[in-house]
Amino acid sequence: MGLFERYLTVWVGLGIAAGVVLGLLMPGVFQSIALIEFAHVNLVVAVLIWIMIYPMMIQIDWSAVKDIHKKPQGLFLTLVINWLVKPFTMAALGVLFFQYIFAPWVDPQSAQEYIAGMILLGVAPCTAMVFVWSQLVKGDANYTLVQVSVNDLIMVVAFAPIAAFLLGVTDVTVPWETLLISTILYVVLPLVAGIATRFVLAKRSADAVGHFVAKLKPWSIVGLIATVVLLFGFQANTIIEKPLIIVLIAIPLILQTYGIFFVSWWAAKRLKLPHDVAGPACLIGTSNFFELAVAVAISLFGLNSGAALATVVGVLVEVPVMLSLVAMLNKWRPEH
Repeated sequence: MGLFERYLTVWVGLGIAAGVVLGLLMPGVFQSIALIEFAHVNLVVAVLIWIMIYPMMIQIDWSAVKDIHKKPQGLFLTLVINWLVKPFTMAALGVLFFQYIFAPWVDPQSAQEYIAGMILLGVAPCTAMVFVWSQLVKGDANYTLVQVSVNDLIMVVAFAPIAAFLLGVTDVTVPWETLLISTILYVVLPLVAGIATRFVLAKRSADAVGHFVAKLKPWSIVGLIATVVLLFGFQANTIIEKPLIIVLIAIPLILQTYGIFFVSWWAAKRLKLPHDVAGPACLIGTSNFFELAVAVAISLFGLNSGAALATVVGVLVEVPVMLSLVAMLNKWRPEH
């Protein structure tokens, strides 16, 4: 492992601190960057995530993708966790904490909005960052692509009904632009670029793909840290102004993430999945499509609502927690 990968947790920690400090010192700069968006998708963050994903897309071997139906257990696991388990455990934890455990400190109206934001996170499985986590645990790039793609297709038809059911409303409006543009930016474009790059490199020599990906890996980590700096810079004032509320929202979100991960890992072991399939399958179920959740929260409840705040806390919590899960998976990886 290189210097960046070996001390990744340290670099991300420094990125979080730098983001908060810079966000407080230069709020105008971060506000300007935050405005560079389309359909609630920040284009600067999209570029950075693209930089992270691109090296993994180069590794996808289409001759192997077509054989994934021969070992469908990993796909089955992520679909069950994402659509039959995760949304409902997230809703249950939200109710438990904000209607009971945290009731003395949170007014009922705010509590309902925080629960709503958590539910929206729970119904939106991750699209982009999963490729990063999969790469960090040396996951099967081909299998990860199929898992993400199938989840995206299901999300088109399942997101609104499940969210409406759990929120107790009938007028959940899915921001189709956000969903479509995110899928294009985070999956389609880097995938096309990766296929084209692999085709050109493979014509040069058998080792060209591996050498090129190795050169790009440090940039992938730089993209991750830069994304962290931006995300925490965008929310620096909120972190300083509402530290208690952020901690209260973060507690059930962290419990949900670790809980879903260990349930997924237990199921993966029962299914005897290979490590490079089990790792990404577990990580897809534990991470969230936060752009979609934030967009829906804003459209349903408003920019300054508790629901929008809860989805933003989901963004803040996700990277550090997911890195800890990546570290666990790497520690558990078989030596052979």
